[in-house]
Amino acid sequence: MIRRLALGLAAALLAVYLALPVLTLVARALGGGALLDSLGSPAIREALGLSLVTTLASLSITVAIGTPLAFLLARRRFRGAGLVEVVVDLPLVLPPSVAGLALLLAFGRRGLVGESLDAAGLTIPFTTLAVVLAQVFVSAPFYVRAARAGIESLPRDLEDAARVDGASEVGVFRHVMVPLAAPALGAGLVMAWARSLGEFGATILFAGNVTGRTQTLPLVVYAEFGAGDLDAAIAAATVLVLAAVGVLAAVRLGRRGRAYAGLGAA
Repeated sequence: MIRRLALGLAAALLAVYLALPVLTLVARALGGGALLDSLGSPAIREALGLSLVTTLASLSITVAIGTPLAFLLARRRFRGAGLVEVVVDLPLVLPPSVAGLALLLAFGRRGLVGESLDAAGLTIPFTTLAVVLAQVFVSAPFYVRAARAGIESLPRDLEDAARVDGASEVGVFRHVMVPLAAPALGAGLVMAWARSLGEFGATILFAGNVTGRTQTLPLVVYAEFGAGDLDAAIAAATVLVLAAVGVLAAVRLGRRGRAYAGLGAA
């Protein structure tokens, strides 16, 4: 009895500790009217629009280049696969500021690749493109890991049966693997999008904080708080919190739907 009580108390303390700051933030925004009032701010609306555009662009790039990589890691054995896995997972453990500095050293005007690009007339740092590249760098591993896990879980018998029926490799991938792995792919998509939406450290170092060009919602929180406009900072932060809650709810619903589908098939 005492052990159960201690476990329950510890769990409750941690849950309250994690929930209290977020609930306080949302309550302050909704209760004081800060959210509705500040959403009319041009800076917040502009940052929200920029965040949506850049996250959509980064997500498209992630899917286009991350899906083939996830397929290779899940279905092919090749020399250097372990190194590729380390490279994919590395952004998950790097501090965002380190990621931003690394991107700047690689793609900056004096960087390893950036110097050649600059000579060709393409400048990346402190542009909207830099925002997108920073988001791809920090969010792509979430999608690749989820997509790889989903593809690995698929029974190979179905793929072999499709090949026997005359399906090409592309057809097997499009019509067999993608539909079956859709819940995992969807979870990876929403997690990658959420990570892109909340990206701050790499963006501010690599893209800067230029209103209308590189200032996303997380940077608005930082800028408005620094300027002393607490209500605007709270409003922008609440939008990010609500987006995060929506993403987590979507992931959970997707997993629950997959579980129900599995029970129905059984």
